[in-house]
Amino acid sequence: MIQTAPPPAPARKWRERGITLALLLAVWLGAQWWQTREVPSGPAPAFTLPAVSAQDGQQLSLAQWRAAHPGRPVALNFWSESCPICKLQQPNVSSVGQDWPVLTIALQSGDVATVRQALGRRGLDWPTVVDARGALTKQYGIGAVPAFVVIDAGGQVRGVSVGYTSEIGMRLRLWWAALRA
Repeated sequence: MIQTAPPPAPARKWRERGITLALLLAVWLGAQWWQTREVPSGPAPAFTLPAVSAQDGQQLSLAQWRAAHPGRPVALNFWSESCPICKLQQPNVSSVGQDWPVLTIALQSGDVATVRQALGRRGLDWPTVVDARGALTKQYGIGAVPAFVVIDAGGQVRGVSVGYTSEIGMRLRLWWAALRA
């Protein structure tokens, strides 16, 4: 007769689950730290980039974007046309963008006309600027997309996430930045 071990006591099961959860959280936090280690703290780097709008040649700066939303934190969502995770995250960005000022930055996705076509194909009306060569992305220390950067009302970088970010994660980062202002 084969003997089997008795099932673990409920307290032991919960302890094992807690340890597993703590390890997963530590790995996730370590990965987030590693991916955002080069993001500057303090004032958000200024930029002026071509805007995807009805008028070709129009430029949009971070200062203009922040001035259009005084007293509120703003978010920058870095994405690329070739990024499958960016496509998966797009409903989150669209939903958050209805309640918070979110400026999207198309990274190495072509010129303004190409990005406009891509947004149109996807049915997105995001306010978007084009970082055709990736210079702004490097300036922000972003090594992968998607990336979500929160800038508080005072112009300070307050939160950064790289990789898939849930809608609630985006909203909480913006809410936290609003509280800290």
